[in-house]
Amino acid sequence: MSQQENILKNAFAAALAVADPSKIVPEYLSKIFPQGSEPKGRCLVVGAGKASASMATALESHAKSCWPNAMIEGVVLTRYGHSSPTGHIQIIEAGHPVPDQAGMHGAKEIYRLVGELQTGDILIALISGGGSSLLTLPQAGISIEDMRKTTEALLRSGAPIEEMNVVRKHLSAIQGGNLARLAIARGARVEALLISDVTGDSPADIASGPCAPDYSTYQDALDILAKYHLSSDSIPGSVLSHLQRGVAGEVPETLKEADLQNTAVSNHVIATAYKSLEAAAAYVRTQGYEPVILGDTITGEAQAVGMEQASLARQHLKMNKPIALISGGECTVTIPNGIKGRGGRCSEYLLSFFAASTDLPNISALAADTDGIDGSEKNAGAWFTPEIRQAANQQGLIPSQFLDQHDCYGFFAQLDALVETGPTLTNVNDFRIILLGK
Repeated sequence: MSQQENILKNAFAAALAVADPSKIVPEYLSKIFPQGSEPKGRCLVVGAGKASASMATALESHAKSCWPNAMIEGVVLTRYGHSSPTGHIQIIEAGHPVPDQAGMHGAKEIYRLVGELQTGDILIALISGGGSSLLTLPQAGISIEDMRKTTEALLRSGAPIEEMNVVRKHLSAIQGGNLARLAIARGARVEALLISDVTGDSPADIASGPCAPDYSTYQDALDILAKYHLSSDSIPGSVLSHLQRGVAGEVPETLKEADLQNTAVSNHVIATAYKSLEAAAAYVRTQGYEPVILGDTITGEAQAVGMEQASLARQHLKMNKPIALISGGECTVTIPNGIKGRGGRCSEYLLSFFAASTDLPNISALAADTDGIDGSEKNAGAWFTPEIRQAANQQGLIPSQFLDQHDCYGFFAQLDALVETGPTLTNVNDFRIILLGK
């Protein structure tokens, strides 16, 4: 392993470590329930997301040693392959990013359990990225198939995740604060622990905010569909009808700030993309690189962002010293009809950057999703060093051909340059690092 490859992979590992649920969940539970105020009765734990199962494992471990009088039970939904061992909390694996029947059954069970809470009970919600698809319980009149078709249409349109979730939360009986609404109607206290994978880290956006007040409206959801030219040919009639009824005031809006007056509802963001970028920055500094954090809110088409960051790399090279450009944020990939594509937004960004930086033969870079899965395949992302670029040239691989087919997985697979971690059991958005030498 070359020195640059080692630094790239260790920087990614540092970013993951700071978002490890086994460390951060007990830390925050101790703050929320300090000694003397631990849960002593029924404690219902629910959740959804790629990190939710590992969060549940961490909570049970903490409760076993610190909450001897608590009665822990619950249900948590996670993506297939992202389970974690628990004793009292049931873990259900379900479909992501397109919801399936397993997710709907799990969401129904969560809704049922929350509806049975009593005054004095505590609801702890463990929420992370991916929860929007997993926590699928449509409003009356909307089927799981309707939700699936809507999600697929939004994915193909290139709509960013924030806009996708505005639509989905207005179709959900749980998201958009509706889970908290149900719990407080029963007189329960609500404490939500959130691992953020969204730009801005707003609780309303993380997994579509099941316990958070929502800033968006039914009209916003309809406007987003119109923005991407999604109409009755791709969006089911039941979905369009429900959104139109919402605009007309015939069905209740999502939870708003005014609904939380005199209630016991708290949302705690316990891990963010920016904290992970800072951890990677601290590591590369020990390796002689000056870190430059470009931010955790970089969005846009993955190929366009790759080209932009190639231009940025040229500018920083003029400083003539070792620099590490570090960034986060979730790009999008718009797939034309008739093209299947292989890979995800991280691999696509990296190949675009690779292709746009052929005049910079000595740079290295890595891009990976912190949940361990980048798009359609089983890799977290990809990486390259000068040696990988040389190998690509020797094999006659032409990046533009792979970019045109959105087969970035295929390009890096041929070079043995995929980042393969398996499910990391956390999720704080995408991670990108570029190493610039003298």
